[in-house]
Amino acid sequence: VQTATPSPTVPPSGKPAQMASPDYGIQAFLWWRPEVAHRDLGLVRDAGFTWVKQWFAWRDIEGKGKGQYDWSTADRIVQQVDEFGLKLIVRVDHEPQWAGAPPGNINNFADFLSAMATRYRGRIDAYQIWNEPNLKREWGDKAPNAAEYTQMLKKAYQVIKAADPNAIVVSAGMAPTTELSQRAVPDTRFIQAMYDAGAKPYFDMLGAHGAGYKAPPEMDPGQVATDPNFYNVGDVNCPGDACRIYCFRHVEDLRQIMVRNGDQNKKVVVLEFGWTRDERTASPYYWHRVADQFVQGDYQKRAYEYARANWQPWIGVMSLIYMPDAKWTVDDEQYWWSVIEPSPDEIRLKAPYVILCSYIREQRGMGRCPWAPQ
Repeated sequence: VQTATPSPTVPPSGKPAQMASPDYGIQAFLWWRPEVAHRDLGLVRDAGFTWVKQWFAWRDIEGKGKGQYDWSTADRIVQQVDEFGLKLIVRVDHEPQWAGAPPGNINNFADFLSAMATRYRGRIDAYQIWNEPNLKREWGDKAPNAAEYTQMLKKAYQVIKAADPNAIVVSAGMAPTTELSQRAVPDTRFIQAMYDAGAKPYFDMLGAHGAGYKAPPEMDPGQVATDPNFYNVGDVNCPGDACRIYCFRHVEDLRQIMVRNGDQNKKVVVLEFGWTRDERTASPYYWHRVADQFVQGDYQKRAYEYARANWQPWIGVMSLIYMPDAKWTVDDEQYWWSVIEPSPDEIRLKAPYVILCSYIREQRGMGRCPWAPQ
């Protein structure tokens, strides 16, 4: 157990973190196995990604009680990311039991973020503040409330900036949903309610989730919302405008909310995007599977191409899902989104990784992908 003193390994750079438009990121699972983390960070770097997203669960660091921090695993991850020359975005959520659930735990959460930003000043480049607070299950099992989340975001922003002014604060990515109830709120409605509650000064970039579902990345949300070949036919709210969520370009709807609220100078960070090839017929994700790993990789590449052609200068990092957890099997939903085959002891590349490696390295002028077939 350690106190919140700055980590001495690498001095702060003193320079604000920068994002290209678009910038290339991927979510990884670096927490449990140092040797797997090292291997996967090498693959991330080799493919030309510049950012890696990692979950720093609050309960894993301050789980034993208020102020009782165990930074050991976080220290190792930050050091490994530094070694590979990557930039780090951390998702911070999942409260420890002692802290209580949101919104009642906001002050405790702010204290934790202050300790983290102090310790990793200049080394964690961006912070994602919570995840999907537009869902009851992510908001302390209480009805989602944008004004309450805005209070969390405000306090988080203030303490992070006080400790590390150059860190980027990204608002939570919202779950794409058509439901408006005590259980869920559509992302567009929730984000507008955040602006109404005064959120504008308290985030540097807007977080977004951009799952592709069945639609190719270039497909217009208006077309998706009226075409039963692409929206979820089991959704009682479809067809209709609410069903614009069922495609990658729904990110443009979130961007328009920013513009309408005079926030056009900020970037959007796509905190999660991808397509699944889920082959399990009983899976709730089966309806929007793509045909195979080659289509999956092609859609992922084309999403970056579309953003490059149409979303500059407002698009920032686009963080793909996933560089997988080595423990995942075919029984895990996340397995089917991954760009490589999960394995604790060997590298098993799949088509999405090789396609992206070739594309990103070409875009960045890095030469041939070392993992591409001869």
